[in-house]
Amino acid sequence: MNHQRFRYLDLLINAFVVILLISNLVAAKITAIGPFRISGAQLLFPITYIFGDIFTEVYGYGASRRAIWTGFLASAVMAGLGMIVVALPPAPDWHDQEAFATVFNFVPRMVVASLVAFWAGEFANSFVMARMKILTGGKYLWTRTIGSTVVGQLVDTALVILIAFGGSQSWGMIITLIYSGYLGKVLYEALATPFTYLVVDGLKRLEGVDVFDHGTNFSPFASGIAAPVKAREQTG
Repeated sequence: MNHQRFRYLDLLINAFVVILLISNLVAAKITAIGPFRISGAQLLFPITYIFGDIFTEVYGYGASRRAIWTGFLASAVMAGLGMIVVALPPAPDWHDQEAFATVFNFVPRMVVASLVAFWAGEFANSFVMARMKILTGGKYLWTRTIGSTVVGQLVDTALVILIAFGGSQSWGMIITLIYSGYLGKVLYEALATPFTYLVVDGLKRLEGVDVFDHGTNFSPFASGIAAPVKAREQTG
């Protein structure tokens, strides 16, 4: 169907992409919250999974697939251009090259790790969300938001750590990084569940749709957005 019948989908995808790009740009900042050390990316990136839940729950897997590809391509373009700009020779009277390179730290291995992890994790998240919606008959939204995050963030966190640090860190360190990052992301989205409920319920009323992905082609490389199907039961 024509996605333009949705009033808020394009706006939400734009917001999703903006947050995704900003999370990559602020990743180098480490902040201290009590005994914890958290990067800028850890504060912002989990929000993209909340967006993914909203896309799938309200508009269906096809809309989420479109958002994921848009974010993936935007991130790839930003990373590619960032590496080119960092590599350009600085002007002789400009002395901020080191600081600039630190902020825009587009290390090729980290770029590949983040892109692959984002792509695989987001699609895993949306697939689980869509399938669980059918299994639960549209009820118990909290089981889908948390269940999809448990799967999606495991895929994302494991891939990004393995690709970024495999061969350069011990397996003990890699497992610790995966565990700590994964646990924090899952708790983050679990705490955001009430907010997700509010946004999902509001969008369903405003858009007048509640999509169930019956017969949907779940291939990441397919195209199209599912036709809206009114919910037979109220979301629990």
